[in-house]
Order: sequence, then C-alpha cells, then structure tokens
Amino acid sequence: MRKTLLGAISPEEFLREYWQKKPLLIRQAWTDFPEIIDYARLAELAERDDVQSRLIEYKNERWQLESGPFTPSRLKRLGETDWTILVQSVNHLVPHISELLYRFNFLPYTRLDDLMISYAPPGGTVGPHYDSYDVFLLQVGGKKRWQISSDDARALSKMHRFAY
Repeated sequence: MRKTLLGAISPEEFLREYWQKKPLLIRQAWTDFPEIIDYARLAELAERDDVQSRLIEYKNERWQLESGPFTPSRLKRLGETDWTILVQSVNHLVPHISELLYRFNFLPYTRLDDLMISYAPPGGTVGPHYDSYDVFLLQVGGKKRWQISSDDARALSKMHRFAY
C-alpha cells in the first residue's frame, strides 16, 4: 500500500488548508521512496563548483554563513553540532530526486523550481528569516529545530518543509 505524498494529508487538503496560507512541517513525509540522499552524497555535491551550496555554522559565539563550493578538508573540520549544510537544485543533479519533485504535479509547474536538501546535526539551524517565495526544503538527516514565528505568520506563509 502506497502512503500518500504528504503523510496523512491529501493533495486537495494541502491546497485548501495550507498552500500559500500557512506554514507546514511534515515529519516522515515519504516512507515509500528509495533513499533520498545521505550526508556523504550531499557533501560531495557541496564540493562541486557548479552547485550552489551554503554552510551555516555557529563559531566564535555567532552564526556565520559560507557559500560553497567547499573543500573536503573544510567539511571534515565541522563539529558534531551547530551547523547546517544546504544544497540547491538537487533535483537537477541527482536523477531520481527529480522524480520526487514531480510527485507534486498537483501544483502549478511554474512553482516547482527546484528542491533544496539540507542536513543538520543537533543545534543546526538557518536562523530566523522569512521567505518571500514558496520553499520546498527536504531535510534528509540530522536534527533541526523548526520554529514558526507568531509575529508575522503571513510573511512565513509560503514555507513548506518536509523531513524525510
């Protein structure tokens, strides 16, 4: 039996209740998809100069942002906590990932730009921010604390995040 794409939420309910209305975090969103990608493969992509990647790391008592590409030695220096790596457009780089994005064929095609994938050990974050566009972020491993601000929920209304 195939589990629905959005956990227990149907595409119709997603469009009616969440799409461009309010943020949504779905844990264990997909259980029937082969391995998405692991940290080693994500790090390998982040080392390429034709791939957009970012590293957010807590050091010297503040959060710092670095843009890739990253050297293998740089990634090996990461601690056990307090960082996040993000890789943009993974669906254009790993063929079977595009199949995952196209499972969202109930959304307007123009809204399905790319799939960003992140990995964060305990303490990893991207920090407080809001997105002015639709965001589909797939967290493939590690742990991340997801928070939605009540100050300006409307500004955050286009965020849709999925944890694999």
